[in-house]
Amino acid sequence: MGRLVVVSNRVALPSESRPGGLAVALLAALREQGGLWFGWSGKRAMGESGQVHEQSDGNIRYLTVDLSRADYDAYYTGFANGTLWPLLHFRLDLVDYSRETWAGYRRVNELFAKLLMEEIEPDDTVWIHDYHLIPLARFMRARGARCKIGFFLHVPMPSSDLMAALPEHAELFEALACYDLVGFQTHRDLERFQDYVRLFGGGRVVSPGVLETENGNRFRAGAFPISIETERLAEQAREAVHKPALARLHASLHRSKLAIGVDRLDYSKGLPDRFRAFERYLERHPEQRGSLTFLQIAPPSRGDVAEYQALRRELDGLSGHINGAHAEPDWTPVRYVNRNFPHSVLMGFYRLAQVALVTPLRDGMNLVAKEFIAAQDPDDPGVLILSRFAGAASEMREALLVNPYDLDGVADAIAAAASMPLDERQERWDAMMRTLRRYDITHWRKSFLAALAKA
Repeated sequence: MGRLVVVSNRVALPSESRPGGLAVALLAALREQGGLWFGWSGKRAMGESGQVHEQSDGNIRYLTVDLSRADYDAYYTGFANGTLWPLLHFRLDLVDYSRETWAGYRRVNELFAKLLMEEIEPDDTVWIHDYHLIPLARFMRARGARCKIGFFLHVPMPSSDLMAALPEHAELFEALACYDLVGFQTHRDLERFQDYVRLFGGGRVVSPGVLETENGNRFRAGAFPISIETERLAEQAREAVHKPALARLHASLHRSKLAIGVDRLDYSKGLPDRFRAFERYLERHPEQRGSLTFLQIAPPSRGDVAEYQALRRELDGLSGHINGAHAEPDWTPVRYVNRNFPHSVLMGFYRLAQVALVTPLRDGMNLVAKEFIAAQDPDDPGVLILSRFAGAASEMREALLVNPYDLDGVADAIAAAASMPLDERQERWDAMMRTLRRYDITHWRKSFLAALAKA
């Protein structure tokens, strides 16, 4: 068995603290086989792109590459996050397309391919991650790569009509066809991709998960739902109850129950709709007035982008409006916080909460939903309210599944969650927790790599 080569936009360097489940899973795989983790350094160079930095830790090498300001603007801010991100989240109205950013996206991927091919050995297995790097295998194949190369899309796959609206959709499809295996979060994403292949890609579905391009090139695709370190996070939540931040939050509630939402500040998360649904809950269920406090934690992201600045202003206004109309001297219905907390503290917040609101308009998976379930006290678990349009809904059917656009429906789900009997809460939680224990982050990693080895 050769080495494993992981390629992602950002790299979990040994000198940095990145405790996320994805980093843990990839590092475990790299340690088993020995290997290389390659990606952007996060640095914007004053000169040209291409300066390489190297670190080593045991049998793992880390190679990171600086990008020029122009390449960063075109590749990352431009095409990846200005064009692909909204497109892949079904927001064609927000797609900012230009030929210049497309050229920069291709240019950076071609640079990465050139640098990688100086490191790749014939028996290596290469695992490339996410929408930033879709064309990478095509440029590697053009330079002679014959090793196994897999790709995993962490975000949703849009419907075929939306994908075809991108002027370069055919070139992106040809790039995906250069992989031995393309992985998606859910079977629904896989089905959408297969529809695209038939309707716009000029290819055919030979059998489920086996695809063929117009020129006869065959490759495989499959669904591999990403997950969490279930048992470790459950233990982390148990330990977090002793943290001072948890004691302060608990004391501040004054016997009110806690509903929690934790999201990066992004338009795909549906936060304005969530705030409006909570206000609708207050209006439709006055009998529960004062019994539930909603804490929304939303650290800012891409703060230099106009759409995100507007979103933050909208949420500021909504939270102020709701509290102004519904607060009592001893109760504030909405607490809106724009900063990060350590993950260990968040796990304690999840354990304290009786309700979680995970209602994105579209999400590849949404691991907050899984972390909330892992954090719960088995003797008194909380209730998960989950958008049908999050990938997690395909596995966590025992949650209260909602349409995030239906404000009345979400409002009624909040009321149902806040008053749900203990035996029903335990039954729903137990079913979801069994799923999370069986299909954890290790299962995700091993199942993808096993499928790639057979592809």
